[in-house]
Parts: sequence; structure tokens; C-alpha cells
Amino acid sequence: MKKNLPALLLILVIINSCQLNHKRDTIALNGIWQIAEGTMNIIPDEFNHSVPVPGLVSLAQPAFRDAGPKVIDRRSIIQKDTLREAFWYHRIFTLDKPVPPVAVIKVSKAMFGTKVFLNGIDLGEHLPCFTPGYFDAGGALKKGENELVIRVGSCRSSLPFSVPNGFDFEKERYIPGIFDNVELILSGVPKITSVQTAPDISALQVRVQAKFENRGKKNKSRISFTVKEAKSEQVAGKLVTKVQFTDKDEKETIVDVKIPLKDCKLWSPEDPFLYYLEVETEGDKYETRFGMREFRYDTVLKMTILNGKPYFMRGSNITLYRFFEDEECKSLPWNNDWVRKLHRSFKQFHWNGLRYGGKGWNVWPEELKAEELAREYAEWMQEQWNHPCVVIWDASNETLSHDGRTEEIADAIAKVRSMDLSNRPWDNSYSS
Repeated sequence: MKKNLPALLLILVIINSCQLNHKRDTIALNGIWQIAEGTMNIIPDEFNHSVPVPGLVSLAQPAFRDAGPKVIDRRSIIQKDTLREAFWYHRIFTLDKPVPPVAVIKVSKAMFGTKVFLNGIDLGEHLPCFTPGYFDAGGALKKGENELVIRVGSCRSSLPFSVPNGFDFEKERYIPGIFDNVELILSGVPKITSVQTAPDISALQVRVQAKFENRGKKNKSRISFTVKEAKSEQVAGKLVTKVQFTDKDEKETIVDVKIPLKDCKLWSPEDPFLYYLEVETEGDKYETRFGMREFRYDTVLKMTILNGKPYFMRGSNITLYRFFEDEECKSLPWNNDWVRKLHRSFKQFHWNGLRYGGKGWNVWPEELKAEELAREYAEWMQEQWNHPCVVIWDASNETLSHDGRTEEIADAIAKVRSMDLSNRPWDNSYSS
């Protein structure tokens, strides 16, 4: 699903952006890939099927037999695929320039577990199903033709119980696949690893926290921050600073600035005014969108507050992961026109909010602990926190706490809550 959805308050929305400029090239690797089934440990010799990326293996041609089979017991946390252990994706791409200092392959989301090989070199593994995996490709990427192979597990049981796998007792099928964008990100240094915006509407300024990796470049670097109105591209604010990287082994440097905005315009679902933020170093450039808005929950009034005024939220759930098993699903969730039409249709009901649900379970595995939840929450937040529609973090859905183990969720929230500079509310199901 692409950016520029109609303005609605969302608890979670799938968003991806691509930047392409003289310092950072984000090369889309989406399209038709080859695919084969097999074991977890052996790359197949032949790939005799094709499949769209992003998508699910149920879209493969010719079709695989019983891919994502129906579960025998919908309430069981164990779900086996007896026909294969894994699916292997394959494609060839060409790089028509020398390999820059930084090269990363991003797999935005895949089920169940992601392992990446580039030109026969193992780049590592990312087990979470609902957050992006980043794989350092610098040692394997080459100018010219490159072979990329990605393995995903065939079923929920491909993952250890310590990793959330999307268990939902109302689902019958759990279909694997790379269901979000695959990108090759190229840049120089200092590399921009993350950017977070935190609007301050009372001061008519935006706080920006950016993180950088210098990769051993020991010197002072010039960093610029430019805010533009999204439609007019008129500059609304700019700040330039210099950062001294004093330790060549330092992996990450944080820069925290505040940028006043000229003629600051607030964002709301009724008037979704957007800004672009460009962060630029000597070797990298990153762009993100944001809206000038503040959202909180007033515990005294027991009301949600948008931009200092009470705001009544009206809407419903989008059970996207249940739709994946619907016969009518096909490739619709990855059709940009269909997604736009879906969201715009909600306006006829006078809705202004939606909740996207994905992760959830009704039986709590002993192995699932706060540390893993916190790691995934952090990845999830970093991917979404600049989008103005994201106003609440939903840590769990209809999760009972009678056995005490769901206190792991509260512990995980406590570990990551301070990361969000906008201090959005958190929902933890039936727990307080």
C-alpha cells in the first residue's frame, strides 16, 4: 500500500516511501519474482513458479498445492504445513554504478521469518512478520548483475514461539509471502538511520531527532534540515548545523533540533495539510512527510484532544490479515487505486478514524517475553511515527490478563514509550 491515503486518524497504517536523489538512491526491487518451495536450509536448484512482490504465495503461477493450508484447530497456536518448510524467492537485478559506502536491502514485511542471500552470501535473518528487516549488502553487492534470494517460512510454526506470528482464532489460513516492498538503499556517509518529527503547535515549530552512522569517517559534518509545504514546495523552515564525530568506532550519533515554521498550518482529517522534511548530510539525503498536529487523551475529561480541542473519533477496524485469506483478496491490498477507493469510501459514513489490526493471540506462549515485544514495537514505531494519521499505538487486541503473562506487554510498552517524542497514547487491550 502506498502513501497519500485520504486523511483519517489511524492507529496503524502501512506506509512506505521511496527517495531518489543524487545522494540516496532507493531502488525498488518489486515486481514479478521467481519462487520455489523446499526445505529451510537448502536453496532450490530451480525456480519454476512466478509471484508478485509485494503479495502472498497464494498469487504464484502456476499455483502451489495448498499453500497456507487451513488449520485443523483454529485455537491451536501450532500450525504446520506438511508439504514444505519454506518458500524461496529469487530475482536478478543490475546495478549500473559502483557500489557506494552504504548498501542496504530492506524487506518491509514478510511472513514467516526472512533470510536473505545476495550473490551467494548470507546477509542474515529477521524473524518478525510485521516490521521491516534491514540487511547490510555492502560486502556482497557488486556493479553489474546481482542475484538476490529471500527465504520465508511456509507457516506460523516456522517461527519460534518467542516471536509473534499473527495467531488469530478467527482465521483459518495463514498464507506466507513477502507482502510489502523490497528495496535496495544506496548512500554515502554519514548515513541517516532514522528521523523523527514531533510537532509543537504552541511554539509553531517542529522538533526533529535524527540519528546518523558515520562508519569511521572522523571529521565534522554539515547537516541541513529543510521543511517544505508538500503541495507548493515552498520552504517553511530551514536549519543548518555541524556535528563533530569524535570517535571513529561510534556507531550512532543523535542530533536534536527545533525548526520554527513560517505561516504554520495545522493538520486535521478535515484539513490534511502536509509538510516534507529533508535531512541532508555530505553523503546522504532522507525525506519524510509529517503534519503539524498534536493528539492526546485527557484523563479528566475522558476525551481525545486534537490540536487543543475535543475531537470525537468515529470509525471501525480494518482486519487486513483476515482479508488475506478471503477468496476475493487476490492482489487488491497492493493495488494503489483500490486502496485509495477503500479509504475514501469510509467518508460516506462520516468516519474519521480507523484501526489497523494485525498481531494478536488468544493463547499466550510461555516463550513470548517483553524483550521481543519491545524490539518489534521499536521497529514498528520507527517505521510509522512521522505519519500524521498515526495517533495511538495499539500494543494488543482483546488479550486477556487472567494468567498474568500479558504483563509482558506492559513491560514492553514501558521499554519503548519514551522513544516516541510525540508521547502518543498506548492501548493495551483490557489492561489499564
